Amino acid sequence: VQLQASGGGLVQPGGSLRLSCAASRLSLDFYAIGWFRQAPGKEREGISYFDSSHSITYYVDSVKGRFTISRDNAKNTVYLQMNRLKPEDTAVYYCAAAPLVAGVSLDQNIYNFWGQGTQVTVSS
Repeated sequence: VQLQASGGGLVQPGGSLRLSCAASRLSLDFYAIGWFRQAPGKEREGISYFDSSHSITYYVDSVKGRFTISRDNAKNTVYLQMNRLKPEDTAVYYCAAAPLVAGVSLDQNIYNFWGQGTQVTVSS
């Protein structure tokens, strides 16, 4: 099983990025995908997840209205569209997969598989 996160980069405040999480040997029909981030000097935090079995998307307040999670079934890939980025969004972003039978949340302990992280830097 492999999760490949990509799409990070340097962007100015107010700009946009789209992160991708491509899943290999893992069906998104049976796993939820969560997005997490870790800013310098801070603990990793969950920011969003997509539960395909219930068609549920969830966002923490700090990204709600700016970030959108979506899925491309044909590519077995989940995306995180990030708009109106702020300097405080600067972090390494990770995607992770949790089995749907576990009940989905942003509890990192339920996520079995993790991608390698992609750096997002928001700076002028």
